[in-house]
Formats: sequence, C-alpha cells, structure tokens
Amino acid sequence: MVLLLALALLHQDAKKFPDPPHGSPPPAPAENAEAGSAAEMRPYREAIPGTDAAFDLVPIPGGTFRMGSPEPEPGRGSDEGPQVEVEVAPFWMARCETSWDEYHPFMLSLDRKARAEGKGTPVPQDPWADAVSRPTPPYVPMDFEMGVHGFPAISMTQFAARHYTKWLTMKTGRFYRLPSEAEWEYACRAGTTTAYSFGDDPKALGEYAWYYDNSDDAYHPVGTKKPNPFGLFDMHGNVAEWVLDAHDKGFYATLGARAVDPVRWPSEPYPHVVRGGSFDDDPVKLRSAARRGSHKGWKIQDPQIPKSIWYLTDARFVGFRVVRPLHPPPPEEWARYFEPDVESIREVLEKQRQGGR
Repeated sequence: MVLLLALALLHQDAKKFPDPPHGSPPPAPAENAEAGSAAEMRPYREAIPGTDAAFDLVPIPGGTFRMGSPEPEPGRGSDEGPQVEVEVAPFWMARCETSWDEYHPFMLSLDRKARAEGKGTPVPQDPWADAVSRPTPPYVPMDFEMGVHGFPAISMTQFAARHYTKWLTMKTGRFYRLPSEAEWEYACRAGTTTAYSFGDDPKALGEYAWYYDNSDDAYHPVGTKKPNPFGLFDMHGNVAEWVLDAHDKGFYATLGARAVDPVRWPSEPYPHVVRGGSFDDDPVKLRSAARRGSHKGWKIQDPQIPKSIWYLTDARFVGFRVVRPLHPPPPEEWARYFEPDVESIREVLEKQRQGGR
C-alpha cells in the first residue's frame, strides 16, 4: 500500500496547478530539430525553455543488429542471450548522460520558483510542464558531494527518470523518453559486434570510460572520454543508465528469430534494467551487452517512511539519458512511456498482501 499512497500524493501534487490546455504543447524553437526522414536527421541542441539548461542530441540511424552477446564472450551473463536479430527505428539520442544542470530545474522546480520570484521568463509550454508532478525535496544532497555542474544526475528511480522525460516533453513540445534496451544497445554498439564499441580488449577501456580502475570511486563530468562511433559519450561507464524495460532474464528467448523495436514493459516495482556499467564497476560490466536489474537494496538506507518513489540512497551509480524517436507515437499514447502501470502494480501489491508477504 506504500506505493499506492505515494501515487495518491503524486496526484494531489499535480492538482496544485491548473489542468493544461487540451492537446500537446507547441514545439519550442530549435534549429535542425525537425526531419521528414532518417536521411534528413541532423545533430541539434535542445535549450530547455524557461531554464539555462541545454543538451545536444545526435541522430541514430535505424537498422538491424544482433542483440545480446555470443556464448564465447568473456564475462557473458546468462541473461544476455540467446542473441536475436532486432530492427530499430531511427531516433535521436542525447550525446551525454543527463546532467544535474538539466535535471535540477525539474527536480527542484527551479523553473517555477524563478517565475514566482519574477526572474524567469514565461514560455508557452509552462501550463503543460507545471502540471507534471515533481520529486519531493531530497533528504540528503543527491550528488553525495561528488560534484554538480557538468556532472551526471544520479540516484533517481526509474519512476523519477520517466517523469523527467514527461516534463522535458512538455517543456519543449517534442516527445522525449527513456530508450528501450534494444535502442540503448544498438546505440552503444554503433555498428560493432565486439564486446565494447571500441573492440574486445578491455585494456583500451580507460580511453573511453570511467570505471573502477580509474574513477577514484566517483563519477566524472560527462563527455570527458572518447565517444563511440555514433558520437555518444559515456555509453561505457561513468554512470549506469535507466532504460524502459523490466529486467526479464528470459526475455530474449521470447522474441523469436527477429524482433522489431521490442520492449519488455514493466508491471512490477522491481527489477528494471540499467545499462552501460558505472564508475564503480569492473570492465566486464561495461560490455555493450551487459545487463543489470534494479532491486530494493538500492534504497535500503532511505530514512523516509514510506520510502521515496523518487530517490535511491544506495544507487549513486545510476543515471540516464534521453532519446527522441523520429516518428513519435500520438500524444494519447505518451502516458505509457511516462507513467507507471498503476493497475498492474496494484495487482502485485494485493497478491503480496493476501500472501502475507
């Protein structure tokens, strides 16, 4: 019932602000942000309206790849197979992991506060963005004194990351979301079939990633190592990254010989997938195919009662980055990407209650 109570509080928070107008918000100006086809896609910068934050995106061409790892790959996990051919539609992906500079306006409601103090510039997208629920005030500095400006945002739940993408969508008028596992691995591999996007030899990892051997037990500013062939930074290491999917060890086996844009939609609070490994991981966990599932231990030291649905006290190694599909779904389908499956979670909690667990 704890999660349901938290969801009820979310609804109450949203009602502090008027309902937004019908439809979706108008797109904010951004050069090269629109394309009619994959061939027309260009890199562009998204300046988040009403804030000082901006981030860069690169086009990821659609195509097919072998998802998962081959059996002989050193360090291969049992959940990385069987390999399956997957087709992925074109999308833009953030060049770097989402930084505190981008996340704080949402997390701390800095855009609302600036307008309330007469310092912020109102934008047409405000009514939609103001209606999005925001995180509760953090109970400790969520950067854990590792750095803020230019550093990756961390320690948010997948729930929080998904709500950030909703806020970002409403702020910009362009549909942003978390990547699927398939999209993430396709972008990480960038056309390669080796264990890492730069080859099979982990001795080269220090040129591309912050990990256990070189990180000094902390994350580092985004984009300070070499990028992969698609121009994406920190796909290996620095912080692990949320994707849309639930962690299902047998998911690949259900996809058959070929799958098109697969997603294993979550229906329970745990486990969800993070990808890429982190500053606190050994090289084997930074491989392109490596997967990791979340669990309750990631917030075991949370002092709040009930425990926060927004923050993870024990997952300093988790962040995310956003994608934007070339062909977004219609607005009436956006909620699937932003909101938890409340009915499924309700069923799980009821079963747990009846079972005395």
